[in-house]
Amino acid sequence: MQTRVLIVEDQTALAENLIEFFGDEHYSLDFAADGLTALHLLAHHAYDVVILDVMLPAISGFEICRRIREDLRNNTPIIFMTAKGALTDKEEGFALGGDDYLVKPFALRELQLRVDALARRKGSAAQQLQAGPLAYDPETLELQYQQKGSLTLSGSSSRIFEALIRKHPRFVTYEELSQVVWGTDNGDTHTLRTHVYALRKALQSAFGQSLIGTVHGRGYRLELQSTSENAVSR
Repeated sequence: MQTRVLIVEDQTALAENLIEFFGDEHYSLDFAADGLTALHLLAHHAYDVVILDVMLPAISGFEICRRIREDLRNNTPIIFMTAKGALTDKEEGFALGGDDYLVKPFALRELQLRVDALARRKGSAAQQLQAGPLAYDPETLELQYQQKGSLTLSGSSSRIFEALIRKHPRFVTYEELSQVVWGTDNGDTHTLRTHVYALRKALQSAFGQSLIGTVHGRGYRLELQSTSENAVSR
């Protein structure tokens, strides 16, 4: 099975070296030259490891790590890759949720060993997404609802639900869901509503609740019994 790696690096020469070094059948690579692109990719795709430069344009790698952990609620292992080698920098990186810290210059083989180690650790842990009584596994596409059973999603329904549970309790915009379904932010809204309707119907049939609320004119959010009152007020 391939290890899925997101490389976040603004120096083209180094990025190309990394892509060439990891460019075999054992790795599947995505590349982002800035933090905002990285956040977008992480919001819509699953990775085994993120290689994250610290000194990025506009938004630092430390801030990107904070957003990955707090805003996206994403626990994908992160390796910081930086020339900032002071102990205080390392302390900050680990405090923000980093899993490893590699100071430039470094041997590419050493980076590979660290990537492989983190990927093994991730694979051995339960990587479920949680929202109240819901637990969703993006690998198996199985959704579990405490005391109400389970449901295996597929196709567009699985991608839409993953986007909703990652953003919970916030809502997901029509544009974001369009990116999830079609890879563009200007997909047909009527067709998107049809996809959401099908997902609601499946959830209602399995759990007796549709679980998805409409934020009129803006998008959708998960609505659980414990949070539905707050969701209406937002």
